[in-house]
Amino acid sequence: MDLRIGERIKNLRLASELTQAELADRAQLTKGFISQLENDQTSISVDSLADILGALGISMGEFFAEVEDTKVVFGPDDRVPIDRRAVRRFDVLVPGSTNNLMDPILLELEPGESLDKQGPLPGEQFGYVLSGTATLAINRKVYRVPSDHCFYFSSDRDHQLRNDGSDMVKIVWVTSPPLM
Repeated sequence: MDLRIGERIKNLRLASELTQAELADRAQLTKGFISQLENDQTSISVDSLADILGALGISMGEFFAEVEDTKVVFGPDDRVPIDRRAVRRFDVLVPGSTNNLMDPILLELEPGESLDKQGPLPGEQFGYVLSGTATLAINRKVYRVPSDHCFYFSSDRDHQLRNDGSDMVKIVWVTSPPLM
């Protein structure tokens, strides 16, 4: 196990949006001690570590638990095809992303194909058109989104993606939270 305690404390402090002085104040230690600790220039007692972790809202067990390496790069073999009979391709780009904050999808629509009308839903949606021209209908307003353009909107209105053109449309589509 890698025990870079100072680095781990610094990362937790930054994630909590605290300054060294604020963390020191909460843990009843000095800013100088926090600085030395984060730069691995001093050691720490169990009591002081407990005070710092308490100020950061994390237990000793959580602090020393093995951090699991999570996958960062995903290739074509990682994609999860979803059977949507109405469209050519609907692939979840990141397996398990329905448990995350956002859900990236590769969407291909042949001419005349469309996703079912959705909404209103919580969250937001983003899409980048890789090829073709997508049609995005939000309530009664219709937008044509050509290749190399993107769209971004709140999902709190009725909406639908479709291909009203004569060429295939390919889109990287991100929903937050995941729709599935």
